Amino acid sequence: QVQLVESGGGTVQAGDSLTLSCAASGLTFRAYALAWFRQAPGAERELVAVSSRNGGSTSYGDSVKGRFTLSRENAKNTLYLRMTSLKPEDSGVYYCAADRSIIVSSWYNHKNWNYWGQGTQVTVSS
Repeated sequence: QVQLVESGGGTVQAGDSLTLSCAASGLTFRAYALAWFRQAPGAERELVAVSSRNGGSTSYGDSVKGRFTLSRENAKNTLYLRMTSLKPEDSGVYYCAADRSIIVSSWYNHKNWNYWGQGTQVTVSS
């Protein structure tokens, strides 16, 4: 079955950088759209960045544009999120998501994604 395992979270100071990884198994990696979502306590899960199937296009949430970079390495079945200039409001649990058939208009709603990792905590102190 599809498994997604996130790693790389931690506690950093404002302005620092951090790279998250999501290792995928049980799927044809290039055939899946892949995304990072995050969730702060008491808040909805929000889209951070998404890569279409085959990595043809990438989209970012408005709050992270210019600071975060999404990349995927198909040969290693791994999705990355490079986060720079981190802010306290970037804190939360970061989740990796995958779906084979999701369409672009459905990307932003976490309920439309089929597979999820267990999440990794990112805490940014001021």
